[in-house]
Amino acid sequence: MANDKQSLVDELKSLLEQNVTEVKDKVEALKTQFYRQYHEEQAALKKAAEEAAEQAGQVLENWQPTLDEAEQQFRELLNAYKTKRAEVAKQIEEEQAQNLLRKENILEQMKTMAEAETADVMDNLKKMKDLQAEWKTIGAVPAPKAQEVWKKYQQYQEQFYDLVKINIELRDLDFKKNLEMKTLLCEAAEKLKENKNIVEASRALQQLHDEWAEIGPVARELREDLWNRFKEASSAINKKHQAYFDELHAKEAENLEKKQAIIAKIREIDYSSFKSNKQWDKAVETIQELQKEWRTIGFAPKKQNQAIYDEYRSVCEEFFKAKSTFYKDMRDMFSENLAKKRALIEKAEALKDSEAWAETSAALVELQKEWKTIGPVARKYSDEIWKKFTATCDEFFNKKREVVKETRNERHRARGEKVLASGDRDKLVRMYTNLQQEIKTAENNILFFTGKSKSGNKLVEDMQKKIDGLKKQLAELEEKINQIDAAE
Repeated sequence: MANDKQSLVDELKSLLEQNVTEVKDKVEALKTQFYRQYHEEQAALKKAAEEAAEQAGQVLENWQPTLDEAEQQFRELLNAYKTKRAEVAKQIEEEQAQNLLRKENILEQMKTMAEAETADVMDNLKKMKDLQAEWKTIGAVPAPKAQEVWKKYQQYQEQFYDLVKINIELRDLDFKKNLEMKTLLCEAAEKLKENKNIVEASRALQQLHDEWAEIGPVARELREDLWNRFKEASSAINKKHQAYFDELHAKEAENLEKKQAIIAKIREIDYSSFKSNKQWDKAVETIQELQKEWRTIGFAPKKQNQAIYDEYRSVCEEFFKAKSTFYKDMRDMFSENLAKKRALIEKAEALKDSEAWAETSAALVELQKEWKTIGPVARKYSDEIWKKFTATCDEFFNKKREVVKETRNERHRARGEKVLASGDRDKLVRMYTNLQQEIKTAENNILFFTGKSKSGNKLVEDMQKKIDGLKKQLAELEEKINQIDAAE
């Protein structure tokens, strides 16, 4: 891509060495091509940065376009081009003003000869030829004055030829020469209808009109027909030119409607209610598809093109700003939840070595209940802190079970063969141990479903009912075991 842009820079530099009045269309085409490529590269860089940030668990903020040396060179060359055009335009304006003064001076002299009551035909004829020759050496005049000056020129020279009644042969010769020249212009104008580049044909036609204005009159009986022929050929080109721009404007209007429709679709996305990554990811995918579609649409009408682009950019920026805010708030919430869960881990670690079995059991159960009320943390910490918390709790409860088991084993041995023979004591202990393990497994599992979905909440309710039932059985079994122990 960089090489492509550099070639455009080099091409623009080459154009600046030419006549700036002749390369406007090429410069505009280069400008459009360069900045389309430049904006596509910047968009790709931004997207890559966003994806990299997302993979790192971050959200890209305050992204700035990358400094592009080729774009800077291109912008400087455009400024130089504008400066040259301004200088040339000023020079042309000054030259046209001088040309107008010179032509007005000629017109005054022509008027004097055309309106003279008496005249030396040969002397005035020579002067008229000299003035016509001088007129042809003078360049263009300011556009607002061109038509008026040309009409006066035509008027005065025709009046002069009628007034001085020049030699008919000389007059006919001049008329014949003018007829030949204007006939060639008619043929050239008619041939322009075959040119498929209507803009180029229109410019060439204007040049033919300028040449027509510089040629003297033809025989009076031929003037109207010859002018109608030239005007008819001109009209055909002008109609095509108008149709071309009508079609262009219609396409621009259609482009405006398409762009307005895209903006409307973006506005329809109610991201204010989004609560999950999945919702944002789906919306981002939609936005990116709409942005891709936008880039395929051409220019809107000139008066509205910048405004519609500014509106489009604004709604996109609002969306991505809201997305950044959402992920920032989520990170803050994750950090707060992580701090809370780490604090619970510290409390659990402080209790795990206690031998106050009943009190510590109750305290750890309360910590487990509190853990359930805390929201999620970042995925990269989730498994780690959960395993650490459960491992800390398990360490205490495992030691408690071992102590209880050892205590009951000692009691079992103390009762002797009578209790062993009954078999009730072993059965109850096994049932007690199995119930404890089943309760522990259910309590561990329930933590994975808390708050995940409506169906998940229903499952949690069912599991909690099961745990409560198991604890009730455990209490009844413990009471039976205590009664047996008391009876011994």
